Order: sequence, then C-alpha cells, then structure tokens
Amino acid sequence: MNEEVSFERGIILAKESFDKEIQFLRMLVLTSGAFSRQQFAERLGISVHTFDKTIRRLKEVVTSMHQHLPQEQSREFSETIRFSYYDSTDPLLLFLFRAKSVKESESQRISLLLGAMNKQTRSAMELLNMCCNSLSPGLPLPDEKTIRSDLKYLEEVGVIVKEQGPRPYRYRIQDDLVRNLSDEELIDLYDFVDVMANTQVPSVQGYLLRDGLKKHLLRNQARQHAVESFLYKYHYYSRILDEAHLFTLLHAIRHRRNVRFLYFSPKSEKSYASKNTNPLFERETEGKVHKTLPLKIVYDHQYGRWYLLSHGREGIRKYRMEGITQIEEDEAVDEVWYEEKKTKLAEKIRYSWLIDTGRPVTVRARFYNPEGSEPNFIKERVLLQGQWGQIVFENEDSFIYEITVNGTTEIKPWLRSFGSSCEVLEPIQFRREMIAEWKEIQSYYESV
Repeated sequence: MNEEVSFERGIILAKESFDKEIQFLRMLVLTSGAFSRQQFAERLGISVHTFDKTIRRLKEVVTSMHQHLPQEQSREFSETIRFSYYDSTDPLLLFLFRAKSVKESESQRISLLLGAMNKQTRSAMELLNMCCNSLSPGLPLPDEKTIRSDLKYLEEVGVIVKEQGPRPYRYRIQDDLVRNLSDEELIDLYDFVDVMANTQVPSVQGYLLRDGLKKHLLRNQARQHAVESFLYKYHYYSRILDEAHLFTLLHAIRHRRNVRFLYFSPKSEKSYASKNTNPLFERETEGKVHKTLPLKIVYDHQYGRWYLLSHGREGIRKYRMEGITQIEEDEAVDEVWYEEKKTKLAEKIRYSWLIDTGRPVTVRARFYNPEGSEPNFIKERVLLQGQWGQIVFENEDSFIYEITVNGTTEIKPWLRSFGSSCEVLEPIQFRREMIAEWKEIQSYYESV
C-alpha cells in the first residue's frame, strides 16, 4: 500500500466480523497451544479443514505484521505467537483488527481511493474511473453505487471529508492534524496517545491512531527512540478482543436498537459455531440465539472483562461479551419506553460493585496501615478504588471502611487482594466465608 495513505488506512474500523479468529486466538492464549488440531476444532465447533485454513490465514497475518520474525516454515503457530508477544510492546492480538479491517476485495479498492485523494480532491465518478483502470486483474470492477458506499464509509469514520460546493461533490483526505503540527508537536501527541491507549479503555482506536502517527513520524526521519519513550506489557487479551463488538453495541445503544447474536455462556463446552449456509452440513450448536435490547456496557478492571447489560423478555439480562458471536442490529424501539428501561436498570445497579443486581448489604472491613510506610499506600488504594464507600473510623494502626453493595460476590476479590492488610467485620456470614477461604488457601501451603 502507498505509504502516504497508511495513516488514514490504519484508523479505519473493522467492516467485517471475525468471530472465529477472535475465539481461536483467545483459546490459543488461554491454553498456551496445548490443544491438538482436533481438540481445537471441536471446541470451536468447526471442522479440522476450517481450522487448518484459519491457521494458514493467521500465519500469513503474523508474517506480514512482524517482518522481524525468523522465516522458518516449520515453526508452530503457537510458538510464533509466544515469540512475537515477548518481543513486542504491542498487544499482539491487536494485529487481527489491522489485518482484517476490510475484506481482501475492498482492501485494494480503498487503498486506491485513498491514494487518489491524497494530493487533491476527487469526485465519485473520477474515483470510479481510476479504480476501474488500476485494480488488479481478477478482482471484480466496482460500480458507482459501490464507490459511493466506500466514500460514505470513509467519511463516517473520519478518514476523508466532503468539500463544500456544488455537485458533483468532491472528497479529500482529512489529514489536517498531521499536516499542521510540527514534528515536536506530533511527538508530544504520539506520547499522549501511547499512554492513553495503554492505560485507558477502549484501546483499539487509540492503538491504530498511535501506529498511524508513528509511521508518519518515521517517514519524516524522526529518530526511532523518539517515538518509543515508554514500554508496556499487555495482559488482558479479552479486553482487546471484545472491542470487536463494543462499537456495534454502542451504536445500538445510541440508536435504541435491538440486537441478535449467538451466545456461548462461560460454562459452555464450545465458544464458536460457524454459520450453516449449506443444509447438508447443518448441525446443532452449543450456543443459543438471543434477541435483546442493549442498555449499558460495563468494564471490569479486576479481570479485564466487558459485560453487556440489556433488557429481554425475562427482564434485565447480563452477558459476558467474550461469549457473543454473529452479532447483528435489529429494529429500533420507542424512545420513552427505552428511557424507562434505562431508568429501571440504573436503579437496579445503583449499589452494584460491578453488575450484581442482588439484595443490598452493608459491608464493613478493617484495613491495617503498613508499618513505617509513608505515604500510606493501603489507604490511598482504598480511597482510589473503593467507589462510594467511606472510611467511618480511623486510628494510628487501622481504619474501618464501610460500603453498601448488591451482594458480596463481586467485592470479595477486591477485599481479598489486600491479603493480611484487610479483615472483613460484617456481615458475619461474609466474614465466615472469608475465614473458610483463607484456611483453604493456607492448607495448600502446608508442609508435605
């Protein structure tokens, strides 16, 4: 692809779903490549032949995205993944978003469109003629409707802008940001985007913007070390992978639309099922088709998970986004009715530590101050992460923290993460649960 348009091409959002590859990569990371081909295929709900095709496709992606890798044809894909991950500051699984942003037939056409608009404005008909004259042999020639659809998509994601003036409308690359800033200002912007993409959610758009800025700086002879000031190591694979559905769901929320998807619960033995387009090969799937109205997206910082809260026939529904596949938008609903459902959900999760809608209980816990530590990092962490809870008593040795939450299940991991610095006081049943769990953990470390 023309280097001049790589910045604009890099920030294009995904146009097609890649559920199979997402579930494949998630499983590969979780199992460290320990599954056989047959086990992988069974878990994914696909044939071994489809599994092999997916492997070949992902190998090609890794090779194209990481040119520094040894070109050993015998290298196992799982080894390639591990090698690349520890040799790169990027979250490796982001490469799927880059590699499958558009279909292969669209990729060359959009590259040609961006290249044509890079230096001057163009009309839709001019772009159509250029595409028909420049596309590789064997690729289908676009018609005017296809070109206008591409232009609409590129305009929606902010890559191009429509010039003011009479018809026929003319379009140009929207690159004012990088053209109007000096190299020093671009480096400052790159550092800011780098920090935010690695520490905030969502991340995918930030990473794509960062990559575009980096390529632009390096093309302008910026020094390599100038654009690599920080080093991060990424741990939450699902956080990046599940952003494939995030923007679809946010669009549905914004426009009050129902969605349909095939859902696999965390307890399901399978995590994916291919669409059965041939009735001869149709078979039962582990997943279940759900139609629901998205109301809210929640991110769990403790485990790096995304959750969808929605309204269905049974009332409020909760879904782990890692189990959602084959998502599609459905019809819109009445605005007043939608706001009523959102208000009801807000009341239900008013005291949710995360998404629990159970009965509210008051939790009291004593936190012990670290000896000889200044500042008090225990207290600072409680004040930072403790949400709406309050410190109700304090002395030199400890302080008591109190919070009302919907059940104790979701707050338990947070309290437990403080180890011996936290003692649960109330409710008494919760205290007994914590004592029993710590005794069980202690038994694991008894001498043999």
